[in-house]
Amino acid sequence: MKLSHALPVATLAVAVSASAQEITVATVNNNDMVIMQSLTSEFEQAHPGITLNWVVLEENVLRQRLTTDIATGGGQFDVMTIGTYEAPIWAERGWLVALDDLPDEYDVDDLLRPVRDGLSHDGVLHALPFYGESSMLYYREDLFEQAGIEVSEQPTWEEAREWASRIHDPGNRVYGICLRGKPGWGENMAFVSTLVNTFGGRWFDEDWNPEINSPEWQEAIGFYVDLMNNYGPPGASSNGFNENQALFSSGRCGMWIDATSAAGRIYDPRESEVAESLGFSQAPVAETPKGSHWLWSWALAIPASSERQDAARQFITWATSKEYIELVGEIEGWTSVPPGTRTSTYEDERYIDAAPFAGFVREAMENADPTDSTLEPNPYTGVQFVGIPEFQSIGTQVGQSVAAALTGQMPVEQALESAQRTAERTMRQAGYYD
Repeated sequence: MKLSHALPVATLAVAVSASAQEITVATVNNNDMVIMQSLTSEFEQAHPGITLNWVVLEENVLRQRLTTDIATGGGQFDVMTIGTYEAPIWAERGWLVALDDLPDEYDVDDLLRPVRDGLSHDGVLHALPFYGESSMLYYREDLFEQAGIEVSEQPTWEEAREWASRIHDPGNRVYGICLRGKPGWGENMAFVSTLVNTFGGRWFDEDWNPEINSPEWQEAIGFYVDLMNNYGPPGASSNGFNENQALFSSGRCGMWIDATSAAGRIYDPRESEVAESLGFSQAPVAETPKGSHWLWSWALAIPASSERQDAARQFITWATSKEYIELVGEIEGWTSVPPGTRTSTYEDERYIDAAPFAGFVREAMENADPTDSTLEPNPYTGVQFVGIPEFQSIGTQVGQSVAAALTGQMPVEQALESAQRTAERTMRQAGYYD
């Protein structure tokens, strides 16, 4: 009699479970990532040997945790959500796995060129774009119509201030304008850098001398503080992207200048009370249009310290694929698909029909130029950040000074002088000059 060596079904299930690899994914608590987390079962069903463990953090906390872990080779995470600032810097240091052997069906050439270039080092991708964004002006058409305001094709900051004054109605908890105030190089300084750019300022001159106490910075930050104190919501120094999105979506803001990636959510009546009256235009300008809207991509990367790189690669190629975008479109609706990454998304009639802002966003992203973002020449790459390792520290410290000026803890001039000294000290210690 021949003995069967087949294992019982229960034993097989235990064996499969025991061999399954768990990968830890660190990501930010933005809406698109929340959707990605909600689709965990879709990935795990298609990849039965892999399970996902999520670490979802607020933006500033995420950046601090990831920077510490990757710099020390800690290996806590198998997938990191990083952006166009970190990707080339970390890749140059050998901290990220190169993504130069992606399968043909991934279609690398479909990725929008500015986003692809921003996540590459020496022409090789080191992170895959989950969503991309520029920045734009959102406004409530109903309030603007009531006030008799017509929005120009290219608004100016003076116009924005005047509009804010006409629709500001704090007695009814409607505020003229919402802007980022929460300190952080990727929080308030993402917005503030674009404001400074349009006022003719820059972070550094061509010899890497900081210019944070320049007349252009003084004028820009003075304008920002005055605008927010007169027409912004209370507690603005605590508001970042998510907080302002919630305020605008609930009808509390007449205007909001922030990421194009918010458009899908605030245009969705399931998520937004102002979906039916949403208007949009270019981010405002002052002295120059250069650097008025940023370029960013939240992307998924694999740290070199990960011991589960193959499984991590399967996850990030899935989460940034055409098939993932199709999946989100079918389950969540086409306004909810991750924007700003693929040409095919902007050629899909289902997305075009659902998202009237699609062409506008694509144009904003393609016109943002990280190599020419200021009126006077500068030595760095980046619109709303400076592509050097030291900027993470400098940008956050300057962000704290700007927030102190916003809350009235110190005058604008004093805040910028303090920020200037901090930046000079950091750059001198880093060896940019004696």
